[in-house]
Amino acid sequence: MPISFRRPAVAGPALALLLALLFAPATRAFAQDDQEAPRQLTPAERFLERFDLGLEGAAEMTSTVSGVEQRDANTTQNVLTIKPSRTVGELATLRYTVKPWMGFEFNFGNQRYTEDVSFVPEPTQGILLGGVQTNVHEMTWGYVAHPPHLIFSLQPFFGAGAGTMRFKPTAGGGQGLPYQYRMTYYYTVGVERQFPDSHFGMRAGFRQLIYLAPDYLQNYLTITRRVRTSEPNIGFFVRF
Repeated sequence: MPISFRRPAVAGPALALLLALLFAPATRAFAQDDQEAPRQLTPAERFLERFDLGLEGAAEMTSTVSGVEQRDANTTQNVLTIKPSRTVGELATLRYTVKPWMGFEFNFGNQRYTEDVSFVPEPTQGILLGGVQTNVHEMTWGYVAHPPHLIFSLQPFFGAGAGTMRFKPTAGGGQGLPYQYRMTYYYTVGVERQFPDSHFGMRAGFRQLIYLAPDYLQNYLTITRRVRTSEPNIGFFVRF
């Protein structure tokens, strides 16, 4: 009786599976070789990617101060109170971040409000009455740090610096007073978040500026008191 041999039915699929397992690593290696290597940044690109520009809206809340106004010695002195009105201004910030704990920033702010003045006792003549409407421009430079630890997926930052503020009375409501610069110090804290796969992000924070109350070079408006301008702010930034 002749003996016949039958090929196992599973030989074909088993052989195909074995070949697939053997050649899979080689296939992946060829696929990886076909992918382009990440492009290396040029020194100029590495320098620019450390910059970001922020544009924010800032509420302006400045403290009220009082003091004896300093006129000529032979003139009766009065207690002068300066109460700035509240407003909303613009803030532009250019930052350069070297590393998380080291960065620098330049701030340019723009506001417009009225310095309301009042005297006790009321002057009889020759002294400004009412308020001084003025444009205020901030130009400050400072240090800023971005700690590496996130807070609820938000990047915190803080900083401090100094610069100047220019008080320029308006043509219509400035009482004809000249413009004046004041030395200014500030600090800032806040959080930000960059959108995924984007150069844009959002930023929110709080700033406070400290400077002498403006007197527009008039001795009857001089009280040598420091005021504090608080600025809650929120806006967007773009990272180069």
